[in-house]
Amino acid sequence: MNETKQYDAIVVGGGPAGLTAGIYLSRARVKTLILNEGTIGGQMILTHEIANYPGVESINGFQLANIMKKQAKSFGCDLVSNINIASMDIEGDTKTITLTDGQTFSSDAVILTPGGRPRTLGVPGEAKFKGRGISYCATCDGDFFTDKEIVVVGGGNSALEEAVSLTKYATKVTIVHQFDHFQAFEHAIEEAKNHPKIHFIMESTIAAFYGEENLERVDVLNLKTNAITPFKTDGVFIFIGYVANTESLKDVVTLNEWGEIVVNSDLETNLPGVFAAGDCIAKRYRQVTTSVGEGTVAALAASNYLHRKKQTNK
Repeated sequence: MNETKQYDAIVVGGGPAGLTAGIYLSRARVKTLILNEGTIGGQMILTHEIANYPGVESINGFQLANIMKKQAKSFGCDLVSNINIASMDIEGDTKTITLTDGQTFSSDAVILTPGGRPRTLGVPGEAKFKGRGISYCATCDGDFFTDKEIVVVGGGNSALEEAVSLTKYATKVTIVHQFDHFQAFEHAIEEAKNHPKIHFIMESTIAAFYGEENLERVDVLNLKTNAITPFKTDGVFIFIGYVANTESLKDVVTLNEWGEIVVNSDLETNLPGVFAAGDCIAKRYRQVTTSVGEGTVAALAASNYLHRKKQTNK
C-alpha cells in the first residue's frame, strides 16, 4: 500500500501557468507539488521564438520553460513529470490525486493548469498523415521540410508567425485561411504579407489529405463557391487554435460549452480550494504572458485560501 504524500498545494500541469504558480507558492513557503502528464513546459516548449516576453529580448520556448523549472525547484517546489493521473478527488476539504502507478498525493488546495492541445481540422486523411506530412509544431518538424513546398493552415498570430519561421526551411509557404482577413497583430500580418516566400489562399480550408506513404496533396475547398481544387504539397502545418485538456474534469469542475474551466476574478472554480489558470480556463487571449499572469493570481489566491483555512482551524 503506497503512503499518501502530503502537500499544502498541488498544481496539476507544468506549462507556464503551472510553473509560475509553483514559483510563487514555493517562494511563499507553501509546500508545493507540480504534477505534469507530459514534458515540463507545455505548449511553450513548441514555440520557436518568444520575442514579446517583457524584459527578455528573444528566447526559445524550451529555454524559457527550463528557466522557470529551475526557479520553481530553487524555491523548494517538487516536480513530477511524465505521469498519468488515475483519479482526482478534489471536492472535499482534503484534495487527493492518485496516479496510475499507485502513487497518491493530498493537499488542502489545488491549482488546475492542464493547458490545451492543437485543434485539428477533423477531415479525411488527417489522422493517417499526422507525422507523415502533417504537423502542428514548426519548431519540432520545420527542418524536415528543407527545400520543400508547404502549406500553413490558420490566420491567427501563431499561424502567421510560424509561417515566417518556416521560410527558413521551405522554398514556398502557402497560407490557407477560412476568412478574407487575419485575426493577428498588425506586425505579424505585415511580416507575412511582405515575405517573398509566402503566398495566400483566402476564404478557403483543407477538405482532405491524400498520398501513399506520405502526404502528397490536399483538396482546397473555397468556402464561398464550394469549389474544390487539388493542391500538391510536401507538408501541411496546422495552427487553428487549441482545445482545453479538460476531458477528465467534466464531472469535477464547471466547464463552459467549449470545455474550458469557468473561474472568477480570483481564478477560483466552483469548488472551494480549487483554482485554475492558463489555456484551460474560459478566456479570450492565450499567450505565455497571460498564462504567467494567471498562474500568479491563482497562486496568490490559493495562498490566501490556505492562510484563511489555517486561521480557522487554530
